[in-house]
Amino acid sequence: MKLLVTGGAGFIGSAVVRQAVRDGHEVVNLDKLTYAANLANVASVDNAPGYVFEQADICDRASLDRLFKKHQPDIVMHLAAESHVDRSIDGPAAFVETNITGTYTLLEAARTHWNEAGRAGSFRFHHISTDEVFGSLGEVGQFTETTPYDPRSPYSATKAASDHLVRAWHETYGLPVVLSNCSNNYGPFHFPEKLVPVVILNALHGKPIPIYGDGKNVRDWLFVEDHADALLTVATKGTDGRSYNIGGEAEVSNLELVQMICALLDARRPHNAPHSSLITFVDDRPGHDRRYAIDPARIRNELDWTPSVTLEQGLARTVDWYLENEAWWRPLLARQGVGQRLGTNE
Repeated sequence: MKLLVTGGAGFIGSAVVRQAVRDGHEVVNLDKLTYAANLANVASVDNAPGYVFEQADICDRASLDRLFKKHQPDIVMHLAAESHVDRSIDGPAAFVETNITGTYTLLEAARTHWNEAGRAGSFRFHHISTDEVFGSLGEVGQFTETTPYDPRSPYSATKAASDHLVRAWHETYGLPVVLSNCSNNYGPFHFPEKLVPVVILNALHGKPIPIYGDGKNVRDWLFVEDHADALLTVATKGTDGRSYNIGGEAEVSNLELVQMICALLDARRPHNAPHSSLITFVDDRPGHDRRYAIDPARIRNELDWTPSVTLEQGLARTVDWYLENEAWWRPLLARQGVGQRLGTNE
């Protein structure tokens, strides 16, 4: 089976590319190579049979038409997106352009390809989204696939819009689609502006570890390699027109998560312990959702998928990976915005 993966040089996209190649699929990796992309993420599959990289912008219809004609994919896995909430607060225009206009353009190119292929029953468009489209939960409850949308940031609003476009193209034009909404990802190759790598790298450098607000915001954490496996399961086995919530079944507060990482670093770098002494509470992010939690019953019951990595196991693997791969993360620290406080709405 041939997969066209958009955003395949990013964090989650590259995990999908690596897993798909291991599973024996042909893979076309389409990425614009913006600031958060890194071809080193997929270096391990560079020479794999059936793997091709194409640099292109999902907003460029002519390039998309050319690539669909050239590669004739069976499945599109759409992960290309602007995804950092803080950056969306400072510069929402890029999120509107990529997440909304880009998804529209990709849908139209996919629809043309599907029509020209005689509406092939084997074709599918898999749109990968986030649990942030559902808004904020109270102390109890979980997001299901029927939870009303209530996005609170420019990022989540643009992802919600893209979800609606995909559903509309299915209902209006009959385009075969599946959708998935995931909880917070973490793991190897995570770009160093997100919480987990920020904690690890700041701790290693003896720098303050920033925690927004009181640190009691709760997230469900999903190991990225588990997520990649789930996405390929949804793409190949999900029911047409169906949406699947993917969670790690690992809810903790941000403060608890940071303390877990610090404890792992204490064991591995004891001369700098306790790393928790670096924790610093900072002004909260505007519109910061209090709690997310995923109910994964549908993907578990319909597709027989459950996460295989516990939060404790995944964090240990992640910390070890960063300790062993300084050559990967060191150059990224110089990229625009990394290490700076963004999203203050000032």
